[in-house]
Amino acid sequence: MGNRKKQEYAVGAFFLLVGLGYLYLTTAIPRKQFIDAAFVPYVLASVMCLLGVLQLRGAAKLADSATQISDSADYRTVWKTLGLIVAYAAFLQPVGFPIMTVVYLIAQFVVLTPPDQKVSLPKYAAIAVVTSVVVYATFRYAFDMILPVGPLSSFIE
Repeated sequence: MGNRKKQEYAVGAFFLLVGLGYLYLTTAIPRKQFIDAAFVPYVLASVMCLLGVLQLRGAAKLADSATQISDSADYRTVWKTLGLIVAYAAFLQPVGFPIMTVVYLIAQFVVLTPPDQKVSLPKYAAIAVVTSVVVYATFRYAFDMILPVGPLSSFIE
């Protein structure tokens, strides 16, 4: 079995085991109704288990001839993404969820745009604004969770 196939199996097994462990731990959260404090952990654990199974299935289909993994990781993009996540977390409370989410998403889209493609700021801005509004409305009105709104507090109830 090639190195790549072993690594793909290892990743799949890791995700499946962590997902199963997380699923087991969520059983300790008391359930009150369908959507409650345990809902999101159950969804996350289920998705992680599903990803682990899909990864294992993909590894099984991988040809044995694929023995080498090309090291084409773009570490600059990884560091930029980590920096954006840290900045998002740092400014979330003072700036507010809607504005910071729009800024973060646009910046992340720019970082993840391949070098051979043109950056489309209007398209990125439209996607970021719609996503921010939908996520905020979902958490605020469907889950009844209050997210920080920052300077928009006079416009948003």
